[in-house]
Amino acid sequence: MLPGPSLLDAELRHLLREAIVEDRSRGAFKVHRRVFTDEAVLETERKVIFDHCWLYLGHASEIRTPGRFITRRVGGRPLILNRDREGKLHAFFNTCSHRGAVVCRERSGARRSFQCPYHGWVYDDRGVLIDVPGKDAMAPGLVESGEMNLVEVPKLGEYRGFVFINYDPDAISLEEYLADAKAVLDLVSDQGEAGMEVVGGTQEYAVNANWKLLQENSADGYHAATTHATYLDYIAARDGMSDNTRRMADPSAGRNLKALPPGEDLGHDNDFNRVRDLGNGHAVIASIGAAPWGRPYARWVPGWGEEAKEEIEEIGRSVVKRLGARRAELVINGDRNTLIFPNLVINDIMAITVRTFYPVRADRMEVNAWALAPVGESASSRDRRLRNFLEFLGPAGFASPDDVEMLEMCQDGYRNQLGMEWNDISRGMLKNSPSNTDEEQMRVFWRRWKKLMSPADAA
Repeated sequence: MLPGPSLLDAELRHLLREAIVEDRSRGAFKVHRRVFTDEAVLETERKVIFDHCWLYLGHASEIRTPGRFITRRVGGRPLILNRDREGKLHAFFNTCSHRGAVVCRERSGARRSFQCPYHGWVYDDRGVLIDVPGKDAMAPGLVESGEMNLVEVPKLGEYRGFVFINYDPDAISLEEYLADAKAVLDLVSDQGEAGMEVVGGTQEYAVNANWKLLQENSADGYHAATTHATYLDYIAARDGMSDNTRRMADPSAGRNLKALPPGEDLGHDNDFNRVRDLGNGHAVIASIGAAPWGRPYARWVPGWGEEAKEEIEEIGRSVVKRLGARRAELVINGDRNTLIFPNLVINDIMAITVRTFYPVRADRMEVNAWALAPVGESASSRDRRLRNFLEFLGPAGFASPDDVEMLEMCQDGYRNQLGMEWNDISRGMLKNSPSNTDEEQMRVFWRRWKKLMSPADAA
C-alpha cells in the first residue's frame, strides 16, 4: 500500500468513478493503479463484491457421504460445509450462537454433531442446538426454541458438483449468475463418466500482491512466452519441438488452426487464440488441439513413453463412444482457462486446478487450490495427471512461482505512481475476435468490477 491516509469518501467516490477508462474509438483501456494499493478500495470491494456475489466454497466430492464436513474461510468468514445424515448439504457460519467461538476446528472429517470447545454447546448435523451443559440454568424452552441454532449462510447452490454460497439473501440464483460459464463447468464435469473428484488436500500459499492481479494473470496468454519460457523449454526437451511449442514460445510465428463444426459450444472456428465473454464478468480463453502439453484425458505426448500410448488412445475412444465425436473433441483436445467473477479460476489444461484467492490486505492475498480428476480413472492415468499438475500448476511447479514473482513485482512497481498512474489493458481492443494473447478477458472482468463498484451501484 502507498504511504499516506486512506481516501476520504469524496476522493474514494471520485476514484471509483474514474478508475476504468475505456475509449473504444482509440482502442484504449486503462485501469488506475490505486485500485490495487488503497485499503479503502479493498474495504468497498469486501462490502460490494464479496458480500453479494456467488463465491466458490468447495466440491461435492469432498463431502461425498452423509456426515462428512469441511471447514473453509470464504470472503473472510469461517464456514462449515457438511452433508447431514439424510444427505442434504448445509453451509453454516462456523460460529457458536452462545459466545461466538468457532464451533469446528478441524479442516475436514466425519461428524454427526459439532461441539463448541469453549462451553460445550452441541449442535447436530442440521445445525440444531441439541445439548447445553447446565441446561437447567437456562430459561425453560429457550434451548428448544431454535433461535440459538447454528446460522446457515443465506444462499447455497450447487452446479455439477461445484458448490457456491452467497451472503446476500436477495441474490439471483446460482445458475443465472453463472450464465454461460455453465458450459465450461459442463465440459469439465463431462470428463468423468462417474463424476469428478478433488484429489488429495488443499494447496495453500500467500502472495504479496492485490487479489485482482491473480485474476488477470490466470487467463493471460500474453505472458506465457516470456514468464514461462523455462516450461516451454522443458516441454521441447522432453517431447520435441512441436509446431505448438514453437508457436506458443513465439506467438508471431503463426497459428495452428483447427476448426470445429459450426455451432459447437465453446468451439466456433476455434484456434489457440480464442476469448469468450461468458456474462456477469466471467470469461474463458480456449483452444482446440493447439497446446504443446499432453492431457491425460486423452492427449498423448512422447515424454509419456510408448507404453502409455495405448491406454491413452483407449481413453479417447471411450470418450468418443460416450459423448459423441464433436463433444469428445472439446473434452479431449480442448484447453480452457476460465475466470468466474470475482475470484474463481478453473484451469482445464494439462490437468485441472480449481483456485480461489481472497484479499488479506490491499497488497496481500491468500490462495487455495485443488486438483480435480475423473472418479475411477486408472492408477497410471492418475499418476500422469498429478505429474502434469505438479509440473506446471502446483505451488512449486514451473508456473506458480514465476507468476507469484511477477505479481509481487507489479505490486512493488505500483509504489511509483507519480506520472505512472495507469495500467494499460488495451491489447486486442480493436479486434472483432480477440486472441488469448490479447486482453479482452481482463476487460470483461474490469467492466463488471466497474459496474458493481461505481458509486451509485455500490450504495
